[in-house]
Amino acid sequence: MIQEEKTALWSENVIVVDAEYVDRVAFNLIVNFERMLGRKIPAADMARWIDCLALDGGISPEANPEGSVSVVLIYEKDSKGFENFVPALYSELNGKAFKDHLGEFVFSAVPVEHLTTKDDLLLDVVQSTMESKEVKRLMVVPNSEDGDCYDRLRQMLRCAPDDKRITLFAMQPMMGGNFRQEILGYSLMQALGIKAAELESPNP
Repeated sequence: MIQEEKTALWSENVIVVDAEYVDRVAFNLIVNFERMLGRKIPAADMARWIDCLALDGGISPEANPEGSVSVVLIYEKDSKGFENFVPALYSELNGKAFKDHLGEFVFSAVPVEHLTTKDDLLLDVVQSTMESKEVKRLMVVPNSEDGDCYDRLRQMLRCAPDDKRITLFAMQPMMGGNFRQEILGYSLMQALGIKAAELESPNP
């Protein structure tokens, strides 16, 4: 449960998320799996999803002795929150944190101002983390389906320092680069409570 209020600072581990994009992907998974499994799929558990994302990005109790992860949610200014996650409101998430066996996850919800775009803001945050000596691991969930954000990230990360572990998440394998890739759907399925056994023997 996300409940502790903290001041978010860069840590050794940073997760950067296009909030509206991942919310849309979660919605599509809910619709598809409700049809496939014949049951109601609840909204995704935010803490569970971030935990699974962190594991896919290489964070473990052994690999994260500092015990801190900065989570940056980038969203359009007129948006109030997620529709397919709980907690949902950005105001409920901003400055809050939760702790578990992987460490402490501190959330920052950052709106896009009128002078920039969400893709540009996400790229700026990624650039900032690459320039930070404190950051050792970076996990990014960009909109890899619309526009050119993924391609711009791929070009930017060519200059990433070799001592940083960088993972990009997408719903399908994408053109590679100086980073790791993971499938976004796996962590979301965990957060939605979809079990592997259900997929092996779906309802008729």
